Amino acid sequence: MKVKYIDKRHWRRLIEREYTEVKVNNNRFKGIIGLVTMKKVREPLEVTVVGQNIIVADDNYKWLQILPEKKRYSITVMFDDKGHPLEYYFDINIKNITQKGNARTLDLCLDVLVLPSGEYELVDEDDLMFALQNKQISKKQYHEAYIIAHQLMIEIEENFSDVQEKVMRCYHKINHKAQKNKQKRPFKPRNKHRQHRRKTN
Repeated sequence: MKVKYIDKRHWRRLIEREYTEVKVNNNRFKGIIGLVTMKKVREPLEVTVVGQNIIVADDNYKWLQILPEKKRYSITVMFDDKGHPLEYYFDINIKNITQKGNARTLDLCLDVLVLPSGEYELVDEDDLMFALQNKQISKKQYHEAYIIAHQLMIEIEENFSDVQEKVMRCYHKINHKAQKNKQKRPFKPRNKHRQHRRKTN
């Protein structure tokens, strides 16, 4: 079964990236929020969502990763270099592992893709069937994937504006932390300079 790390550590498309992560535990949300900033990519990534071609990965694009604790799905929201959401990607998972620094999911193949307009589609059903036929998942997990996906699609149909609001709350929280981390970085060269000076004395 495919393991997906939310920091995109194994994604070869990324030449240079920054990653910020925070663990949240309050009455609104429990889990991990991560933000991947794509400083430099090998080439843009264009995908088709509900019949529309969209570039979702390019230089200075950001991917927000939302990994709820004790849930069977995770959310990736792709933002362009101006901070506009492009796509909401719901992964159906066997399990979410909310370990800070190593947050990851055990992927269950089935996905729900959503445009900012609220239009959505269910994808990768063939992959789910392949996993079942090759005994990578059980019949129980196969049926659970559809149950979770349909629950998400009902939520999207009825309350997508609420979903968007929660996503943007997460985005602003983690983006604020990422900016604070950037402000701390100028101090590092001074430390290196002091180390270099000690070596030459």
